Amino acid sequence: MTGFPLIIVFVLAIVLMIIMISKLKIHPFISIMLISLALGLIAGIPLVDKTLEDGTKISGLANVIGAGFSGTFSSIGIVIILGALIGSILEVTGAALKLADIVIKLVGEKNPVLAMELMGWVVSIPVFCDSGFVILNPIRKALVQRTKESSVAMTVGLASGLYIAHVFIPPTPGPIAAASTLGIGDNLLLVMGLGVVCSIFPLAAGLFYSKYIGKKVKADDETADAETVKTYEELVAEYGKLPSGFSSLAPIIVPIILMSLSSIASMAKMSGGLASLIAFLGTPIIALAVGTAFAVAQLKGAGKMDKFYDITNDTLKTVGPILFVTAAGGVLGKVISASDMVNYISAHATVLSAMGIFFPFLLSAILKTAQGSSTVALTTTAGIVAPLLPVLGFTTPVQITLVCMAIGAGAMTVSHANDSYFWVVTNFGAMSPERGYKTQTMNTLVMGVAAILEIALLSLFLH
Repeated sequence: MTGFPLIIVFVLAIVLMIIMISKLKIHPFISIMLISLALGLIAGIPLVDKTLEDGTKISGLANVIGAGFSGTFSSIGIVIILGALIGSILEVTGAALKLADIVIKLVGEKNPVLAMELMGWVVSIPVFCDSGFVILNPIRKALVQRTKESSVAMTVGLASGLYIAHVFIPPTPGPIAAASTLGIGDNLLLVMGLGVVCSIFPLAAGLFYSKYIGKKVKADDETADAETVKTYEELVAEYGKLPSGFSSLAPIIVPIILMSLSSIASMAKMSGGLASLIAFLGTPIIALAVGTAFAVAQLKGAGKMDKFYDITNDTLKTVGPILFVTAAGGVLGKVISASDMVNYISAHATVLSAMGIFFPFLLSAILKTAQGSSTVALTTTAGIVAPLLPVLGFTTPVQITLVCMAIGAGAMTVSHANDSYFWVVTNFGAMSPERGYKTQTMNTLVMGVAAILEIALLSLFLH
């Protein structure tokens, strides 16, 4: 099956998947894998590998599923494990509470959700949002204990800030690739500047929605029984003396610095041995491994190395389900990519071109919702839109940069079950998939709409 009927089937498949997970209580891993298999069969992906007459090789359905599963593991699996291990150690040593103290001193106790959102926004400029959430989650949990703020509000706030920078501001790979494809790769400073400006509306929308949904939805780690909730002072007393600020911050800030340096070196087009070393250390896996080493040193300094084995074992038990469900989401995205859906959308893009600045947004949102990856949505949409820029009337660097921002806004609209970030946010935020649709999915819709409205307003004045 190809063309518009395949899009209809895809929409119905997503609806069925949501029903299976939320209403029929079928495990997300089983639900997503079954839907992926069914979609692959209906889309006409061959059962076995094929070679066409022109030499083009087409992967069979089994290999497509395997590639989607393994690809997700290779890109984010170790990152999740190491990030969660750092978080576990920070909790055991009391460093997470120390970090919460530092944040509170900087922004005050009255604005913890805003603090979390802005922290995520800054961190995600050089760091992928998935990695950023895993890294910052211990601080989020400690701040929930410190301020008694809604866990859901803090989760959605953090996820908001991370996602906005992820789609708007280089040196995150998606915006850089989109800018280069659109012909403004040499104007990255302009892209970064407008990315900051275009973050204002979605940051405000994300903050508003975080506080709103925090009153409606509860996470698994929240309890209505106030008597069982320990005060912050009681928590601190259990640890005795908390670690120093530097010791607490190092496992988190060092990976961020390493990844930032790698991004800067890449943007500066550095070469040679030093550049290779920086690039190696800035790889998320290696950067988090260095952060883990700092965390282990902190554990040793606290005299709790005898707990390291159990901490590691418990962490692996915790992240196992997250990894498998996330990988299943990668399978769904790969099946969609292997089908004819993206080609069909690309071929009929001219139908939407009369919509002006809303055209790249809508096209990117369609691709994002269909296959799950914001980076793929950014790069694919940029490739489709680039030849149409003169037709759409976007010719100056500022206008083209606004197109890049519109693509970024679409690339966050919406995050659901085929997006690895959806599973990172819901699982680390202690929420079921059903609550994830009410929080992460709806929030990305709200932020995406807010972002394109701001971009549309800016396009009326910036030329």
